[in-house]
Amino acid sequence: FNSFRSFSDFFITFNNFLTSASMNRFTPFPFAYHLIFLYNEKNSRTLRGIMSKIFIQEGEKMFPKLKIDDLEVELAIVQGGMGVGISLSGLASAVANEGGIGVISAAGIGMLEPDYQKNLKAANQRALIKEIRRAREKTDGVIGVNVLMALSDADELIETSINEGVDVLFLGAGLPLKNYKKKKSKTKIIPIVSSAKGAKTLFNYWAKNYNDVPDGIVVEGPLAGGHLGYRKNQLDDQKFSLERILPEISMVIEQFREKFRKDIPIIAAGGIYTGEDIRKYIEIGAQGVQMATRFVATYECDASQEFKNAYLKCKKDDIVIIDSPVGLPGRAIKNEFLDEVSLGNKKPFKCLWKCLRTCDFKSAPYCIALALTNAKKGFLNDGFAFAGANAYKVDRIISVKELINTLKKEYQLSIELTS
Repeated sequence: FNSFRSFSDFFITFNNFLTSASMNRFTPFPFAYHLIFLYNEKNSRTLRGIMSKIFIQEGEKMFPKLKIDDLEVELAIVQGGMGVGISLSGLASAVANEGGIGVISAAGIGMLEPDYQKNLKAANQRALIKEIRRAREKTDGVIGVNVLMALSDADELIETSINEGVDVLFLGAGLPLKNYKKKKSKTKIIPIVSSAKGAKTLFNYWAKNYNDVPDGIVVEGPLAGGHLGYRKNQLDDQKFSLERILPEISMVIEQFREKFRKDIPIIAAGGIYTGEDIRKYIEIGAQGVQMATRFVATYECDASQEFKNAYLKCKKDDIVIIDSPVGLPGRAIKNEFLDEVSLGNKKPFKCLWKCLRTCDFKSAPYCIALALTNAKKGFLNDGFAFAGANAYKVDRIISVKELINTLKKEYQLSIELTS
């Protein structure tokens, strides 16, 4: 940037570069916009229009694809993993059939087994294998599994997923410092982080200890649903917004792309609701997006109708931040269960097995695994629904196909309006 005397000189040179790139069917769109944004935020809209026109000329590339090493995904959309039992084989296979990455949540999955009280750990393994195989029967698309590193049996669930040949493992709620890659395995490892510091720590650790790095990274902002990797006072602080942390993490990852000569896709997550949102985050450095809340409001979602109705009925003020028994803040839809807990009322339970490493079950006011399982089944008097910050916007239940088509149209319209 210092070599240019003015923004005008930079504009002319870069416009020529983009035109040449387009003619050679190469579109350095996301990274290019990120550079421009850093160079001159005020003037970036001008160049964004130029690049949008170039992008529109690539008709078949209107909606971005996602490449994770040698794995090519038709649509750069990851359906976020939602436990307990909200995203299983039904939803995951439907998303995969539409070209995205369908994700099964492993969290508490064994709670849905009839004999879970006898051996929850074994039930988790059995249920996960069932769901992966059911998904494979329904689709030839890309299937992933989401595993929380805070789970007591995280290692076993990861091992099971790899042995079952899932395409992608998304690892959140803690940094996966262990290298789970196997020589003959095709499974891609993608951690979920919420800060540049976390990304740098993780990638430096892998580089030093394994001479390798993860295959991609999900950057989750504070508007996500469920357990959040932030302190409460950070959730409304713009310094921690997805718009702010995404470029910061992009700069960290770029160092490792160069060092290992490897494409490491960045997937933005948390509060992404429309096709316009997708375009926004692609333009500031992401290669794909992860969405969860909108997929709850689909026929194929594995949750009960009562759970989905909680999304349909909620208003903006109903979406609250709670203190989870696992020691993290969480975003959920307020209901009588949470109101009673907030008043200090305890929900008696028997801990069958400490399923979460960080759970202080002796002093916890309720069992979160049981509460989420009840909600999944529709028993919301004995549980509650996690939800993203935009859940109040949900107004109807549609099919996954219709949702994906809507996102595509919104994305294209957003680009056309911008240009």
